[in-house]
Amino acid sequence: MKALLSSKPVLWFLFLFNLVVAVAAPFVVDGSQGVMTAVGMGVVSLGAGLSLLKGRSLAQAQGQAQGQRQAQRA
Repeated sequence: MKALLSSKPVLWFLFLFNLVVAVAAPFVVDGSQGVMTAVGMGVVSLGAGLSLLKGRSLAQAQGQAQGQRQAQRA
């Protein structure tokens, strides 16, 4: 399950879908329920977005480390 939730397509879906719901919820649902739905979905969207950025920076760091190892060998 962890591998599925940390895959890039799933993270992009979670980020975009929850962001759209967070923006639309206050207009569709009245009162405090709409506001709380927007907050909850916004938190999930931010979490998925941060995971995407974390994965991107991790991949860049790994790529730089591989480049340095190859340069040292040459």
